[in-house]
Amino acid sequence: MPVFLCSIQSYSTMKKTLFAISGLLLASISFTQAQDHRHVKPNPTNPNDTEYWEPSIPVVTPGAIPSDAIVLFDGKNLDNWESAKDGSPAAWKVADGKMTVVGGKGNISTKEKFTNYQLHIEWQSPIEPETLKSQGKGNSGVFMQGMYEVQVMNSYQNPTYRNGQAGAIYKQTPPLVNATSKMGDWNTYDIIYSAPVFTTNGGIETPAYVTVIHNGIVVQNHTKIQGTTEYIGQPLNPVHGPGPISLQDHGNAVSFRNIWLRKM
Repeated sequence: MPVFLCSIQSYSTMKKTLFAISGLLLASISFTQAQDHRHVKPNPTNPNDTEYWEPSIPVVTPGAIPSDAIVLFDGKNLDNWESAKDGSPAAWKVADGKMTVVGGKGNISTKEKFTNYQLHIEWQSPIEPETLKSQGKGNSGVFMQGMYEVQVMNSYQNPTYRNGQAGAIYKQTPPLVNATSKMGDWNTYDIIYSAPVFTTNGGIETPAYVTVIHNGIVVQNHTKIQGTTEYIGQPLNPVHGPGPISLQDHGNAVSFRNIWLRKM
């Protein structure tokens, strides 16, 4: 084959290869830009260079329940809930727009499983005798992904261990302050939760974090969750995927209402 022809073919092949590589690089750049939605120039010289307009921000209508929220309990029934133990129908009492723990019926969980979210939940400690003290009074819990507990308890003028009172990440992190309402009054939790991310070999790439706002007051501020909230022993870190919201039956007739969640 003539050298000239060989050079032409080599040039043609090289050109195709460079074209393919260029295409891959452009695709990679486009993918990266699509991920972070930024198209900022390396050396911006005017305001427009650091502005990006697409995609547009989703519109959520605010209100008592945001327009994009999933309503988990509307005060009417337990259709979205089941027994945490065996998946049978949830057996707590529903009346007067609230669900109430029936002692001995066990924890209940949402049928749907979640990862990262904003959760709104309201709870009420029952009127109980003064003879009940510490953890025996108004005790329940909200479990993220069925295994990480934010403590629910009557902590109004009812001393107990710091990491076991209302707003605590149970047996791990005490709340910053005690914001509990009087016994019989309603409390509100707004919980922002980020699930843990695990490595392929079962390690923790990113731990779970939680922020808890109790009656409008921050009591957990982007708190690292050390693992499962065990009653006895150290936290565990089993690999898991999405999980339910679970509510605890601790034997006290704690009530819940107005439960909704926004996925994030």
